[in-house]
Amino acid sequence: MRLWELPDQYVLEPTDGSSPSQCLAISRVNGDISTLGHVPSGGANQRVHTEEVYGVAGIIRLLAGAYVPVITGRQEVGVYRGSPVFRVTALQFLCCNQKLGDLSPEEIRDEAHYMSLLKEVESTSGLFFSYDTDLTLNAQAAIAAGSKLHRLPLHQQAESRFLWNRFLLQEFIEAKLESFILPIIQGSFQSAQSTVNDRGVKLTIISRRCMRRVGTRMWRRGADSKGNVANFVETEQIIEAANFFSSYVQVRGSIPILWEQIVDLSYKPTITDLNLEATPNAVKRHFQDLHTRYGDVMALDLINQQGSEGVLSVAFAKAMEKITSDSIRYVPFDFHHICGQLNFARLSDLYDGLSEHLSRQSYFMTDSDDILQEQKGIVRTNCIDCLDRTNVTQSMLARKSLEIQLMKMGIFGNAETLEGQLDLDTKFKCLWADNGDDISIQYSGTPALKGDFVRYGRRTASGLVQDGFSALGRYYFNNFKDGLRQDAMDLVAGHYVVERGSPSPFQLNGFESFAYLPVASAFLVTGVTLTTLSVREVSSEAYQYVSGVLWAGIAAGVTALVRTNGRLFCSRPRLCPIQD
Repeated sequence: MRLWELPDQYVLEPTDGSSPSQCLAISRVNGDISTLGHVPSGGANQRVHTEEVYGVAGIIRLLAGAYVPVITGRQEVGVYRGSPVFRVTALQFLCCNQKLGDLSPEEIRDEAHYMSLLKEVESTSGLFFSYDTDLTLNAQAAIAAGSKLHRLPLHQQAESRFLWNRFLLQEFIEAKLESFILPIIQGSFQSAQSTVNDRGVKLTIISRRCMRRVGTRMWRRGADSKGNVANFVETEQIIEAANFFSSYVQVRGSIPILWEQIVDLSYKPTITDLNLEATPNAVKRHFQDLHTRYGDVMALDLINQQGSEGVLSVAFAKAMEKITSDSIRYVPFDFHHICGQLNFARLSDLYDGLSEHLSRQSYFMTDSDDILQEQKGIVRTNCIDCLDRTNVTQSMLARKSLEIQLMKMGIFGNAETLEGQLDLDTKFKCLWADNGDDISIQYSGTPALKGDFVRYGRRTASGLVQDGFSALGRYYFNNFKDGLRQDAMDLVAGHYVVERGSPSPFQLNGFESFAYLPVASAFLVTGVTLTTLSVREVSSEAYQYVSGVLWAGIAAGVTALVRTNGRLFCSRPRLCPIQD
């Protein structure tokens, strides 16, 4: 589309022939949206600017008016069910807030803070869209819905859990602006082609991130009272060869009990099992929902059964005892205890124990005419973050399923494995490693740990070094960035709705107004520096000794203050409570 910036309005003019007689007009005063038959002609003294955009993600209203996110950059990354898929490379909010002068000074300050959250949204990674096909539904669900959805607009076909801009699109949906509504998902999309035994094979991995309990690593843990869990991601692996189309779906999600791990400047904050009365019901609702959507559920739990994670292992196992049945199975596998840091080949023992159950769950496959196989269940995997151990394990299960599907297609012989096909094996590993990095960046801010094993099939020295840097990066994001990122996610997802007249969520009281890391760091560094200088000069001037002791005391006091009040020095979200 061509974006026209006029003095009083923005006008979006389709240039691809999709809606030749209709333009979208957005008031720059209050964000009112309407349609026009043509672009208004500007007067001689009117400044008109145009640029190319690739879609409108919706509209959000704050205190002074509205803000419209438009896609200003895109990259084609592959094809899904016959239609091109694009990754958002640039997103920009158009300001329709010319009523800013009507706000009180406090509201103006709050509006500036909300706008900083929108700036954070503009840098959101892993956004994908298609103009012609719904990306929120996996292939089996889409084909099962079939004719019921085929003639509906894309947003009506969409699975709301995975629709990143569901809240942003509400006004467009109410105004019936179907031709301008563009569903977007967050997650990952990876695709590659290879030749196997003289047959062309296309491999695609698409991950869809759920928006119901969306958030950052430390500020969204566990489940809410409705059974929605943090970092819930559906990952679909697709194989296309000759006339065959095959799909295998797995899900990951935080441990579905009510727990939290609040940052306090320590490297590993204390894990707290809230042990609320709502926990059993949350677990039950979570797995009932999975069973309804996917069939049989195997909960594969990779957390440590001892140490700091042990409290969750015990609580999860206890909760699962009450709902375990023929259709819901709980499998604990202490990943670190069994595999250590290097011997991930022991995951084959896990697969051997699950193979019969996985065979019953099966996979989805069609040829040009018929459905040959349906997936009848799902593996739900989690570790503490549902990132690193989870991605290693999911890639192993996907590898085994891929080999079975290629045998079913007649491309692999009975004894053939992926290791014997170097090109496909290499591309498979890279796709899964990139998929893990995408999901990890969205949740923790850094690429996945243990990614070298997924990418190369072994741990490497460079991978261990990279893991060290990523671990430090996670510490930084968790403590000093993720509060802002969490607020941005809650705002765009509609978990917090801005209303005039409501108390400001950004009020700071007492110690909070000056308890932040830069001030504490400045005091600490100054104290340590002056202490060092004073001690070096102690032999020449006696008063330097007293000065050194004084500054050492100040440095120690600041250190103790920061340590004791660690939570107050961290960036934390202001808009929504951790639990509901």
